[in-house]
Amino acid sequence: MTATDEFLADVLPRLHAAEVALHEGDHAPRSAFWSHRDPVTLFGAEVNRSGWTEVEEAFAWVAGRFSSCTSIDYEVVAAGASGDLGYLVAIERIVAEVGGAEVTYALRATTVFRREDGAWKAVHRHGDRYE
Repeated sequence: MTATDEFLADVLPRLHAAEVALHEGDHAPRSAFWSHRDPVTLFGAEVNRSGWTEVEEAFAWVAGRFSSCTSIDYEVVAAGASGDLGYLVAIERIVAEVGGAEVTYALRATTVFRREDGAWKAVHRHGDRYE
């Protein structure tokens, strides 16, 4: 198994669980998945934030918009890991509710990770709508 295979085997299930929770209104698992050590950055389709305090506030805001996640799928476009750095580029396809109405959307997302105390933690994410 390559370093990238090991990285994906660790990161993808945790990412999936964190994103399902976020899209059901709970930002805590996503917050736990992220580094709380600066620098951390979030460049999103809706918000751009820098520093842990701003990033966590954005997660709470996003989670507050969603409920009833029924599906999240990842199409991995590229990934790599070397030493204590890793990245994941994926198309994320999501079905959840916003304001009681079902929404389906896709994002192009690039997430950068660093290993902290033996665990992969997200430190940067850029996502935008994918049509």
